[in-house]
Amino acid sequence: MKELGVMILGTGWVSGEHIRAFEMNPHSRVTAIVARDVEKAKAKAAEYNLRDVACYSDYDEALQDKNVDIVTICTPNAVHASQTIKAADAGKHILIEKPLAMTWEDTKAMKAAIDKAGVKTLVGYVLHWNPMFVTMKRLLKEGRLGRLFYVEADYFHRVDEKYPCYGWTRTIEGGKSSLLAGGCHAVDALRQFMPGEIDEVTAYTSGLVRDDFEYPGTLAMLVKFKDGTMGKVGSSYDMILPYIFNVHLFGNKGSMINNTLYAPEFIEGQNKYMEIPVTTPDSGDVSHHNFPEEIDHLVDNIIDGTPCECDFNHAYVTQQVVFAGDLSAETGQPVKLPLV
Repeated sequence: MKELGVMILGTGWVSGEHIRAFEMNPHSRVTAIVARDVEKAKAKAAEYNLRDVACYSDYDEALQDKNVDIVTICTPNAVHASQTIKAADAGKHILIEKPLAMTWEDTKAMKAAIDKAGVKTLVGYVLHWNPMFVTMKRLLKEGRLGRLFYVEADYFHRVDEKYPCYGWTRTIEGGKSSLLAGGCHAVDALRQFMPGEIDEVTAYTSGLVRDDFEYPGTLAMLVKFKDGTMGKVGSSYDMILPYIFNVHLFGNKGSMINNTLYAPEFIEGQNKYMEIPVTTPDSGDVSHHNFPEEIDHLVDNIIDGTPCECDFNHAYVTQQVVFAGDLSAETGQPVKLPLV
């Protein structure tokens, strides 16, 4: 079986997690690292004790490397679109860190390039493999909650000088909105548990703009599905609190509030929520990111053709909902989907 060569594009924190995960998989190996300063690429290779790794400062040159099968894009949000299109044009499989792009037009251009190239993709919504999410999906599949009719997901994360990406996240050019830069995880969570077609979104911002931010950092969005079910997404970079990621599921047989379950038809005599001892998205433990499981999923998809549950087409819809939410908050009007 061919060993898949991996190019790591970028040398920030998340690139290290991708290096570690790809090196753990028996069918992949990091063969190239790209950074604007080639010395940073060399330092990253040394940090992870990588051998026989080509280090580049020129992305176009790196894409000609015949030892690269997969490009992992771990760069600031504003360059994801152009780098993805180049990787697709070069025939490389692609892992793209979220969010996909800064505009809907760029997102559509990425899709056109990927569709034309026919390459495999995965987008970095790593919470698909979080133990709490996995447990929730199993209980739903078993029918323990019945039919869901309302779901909530919240991404509440104070972003300040201690946050690694603070410098560009707080800008319109680099972050644009809390929903796009981080809250997209909550939108993706909503879509995992309520996968139906979304008809309309309505969103509002708090009006608060911090002195160090270029945009309002708090947004609330209501989501209406075509089948009549509903959802809510909260996203904030402003709140004074530890990182919180809430997922609340309400069905006609039971409900879950994060890692607590109330399902009286399933648990005879239950009269209060019971806690399920699983790792949650806001556990504080790096294992909640589950990068090895994410990377294994992509490698299996490439080698075996295993269906990928978080490929570009899935993230494309998530991205559409995010842009619709920001547009609704900007205009003060509901926004119908799909976007043109």
